[in-house]
Amino acid sequence: MAKIVLYHGTPEEFRQPVFGKGKDNNDYGRGFYMTEHIELAKEWASNKNLADGYVNKYELELDGLSILNLSDKQYSILNWLAILVQNRRINGLPGVSKKGMKWLADHFTPDYLSYDIILGYRADDSYFRFGRSFLANGITLRQLAKCMHLGKLGEQYCLKSKEAFDAILHTGNEKVNAKEYYRKRLYRENAANAEYDRIVEEYDKGGIRLSTIVDEEMLPGDPRLDIPDEVFGEE
Repeated sequence: MAKIVLYHGTPEEFRQPVFGKGKDNNDYGRGFYMTEHIELAKEWASNKNLADGYVNKYELELDGLSILNLSDKQYSILNWLAILVQNRRINGLPGVSKKGMKWLADHFTPDYLSYDIILGYRADDSYFRFGRSFLANGITLRQLAKCMHLGKLGEQYCLKSKEAFDAILHTGNEKVNAKEYYRKRLYRENAANAEYDRIVEEYDKGGIRLSTIVDEEMLPGDPRLDIPDEVFGEE
C-alpha cells in the first residue's frame, strides 16, 4: 500500500477532516489542504495575532486514488493559474486582466474536478503576489515560472473527493509556538519577495505576457509557451 504522511496547520485544534466542509474560494476550490513539510504546516498554524496554533498529522492511503500533479511535465504554470482564477477572489486588477483570466479558464483548465487529489502550488502571500503580477501584465511568463520555482515549500495537497477523505487518518497533533513560527513565516516570505524583486528587475527580452497570449490566441502545446530548463538553472 502507498501511504504518505501529511500535515495541516491551523490556529485551532483540528482532527479528522469532513468531506463537504471548507471554503469555496480556496486555491483549488472546496477541499482539505495539507503539506508534506511539517515546518511549513507550523507556519500555516501561526498568524499575526501570535496565538499558538496546532499542526495535525495525517496518513493518506494513495492506492486507488487519482492525483492531478500540476508539477508534472505535461502541465504548465498556466494550468495552475487557470484553476486559480476560477476559485480565488482576485480583486484590484486592471479591467484588461479579466479577458486574460477568461482565456486561461477557457483554454488552460485541466479536468481537475475529476481527480481525488490535487498537488500544486499554494497561492498565499508571496506566491499569490507572483500570480497577480502576471495577470496584471506586470511580469512575463518566464519570470513567473522562475519565481514560482523558488521552492517546493509552496506546494500543497488538496483532497477533493469523498474517496480521498475516506482514505485519510488523523494520527496526532502538536502545539505550535506562534511567535517562533510566525517569525519564520515572515522570513521565508521576505526572502521569496526579495528574489522576486531581483528576477523582475532583469530585462526579459522577447518575454511573453498574458496580453500576448490572448492577442495571439495561444493554446496549450504552443512551443512559444515552453520554459527551457536553463531558466531555472538546470541542465
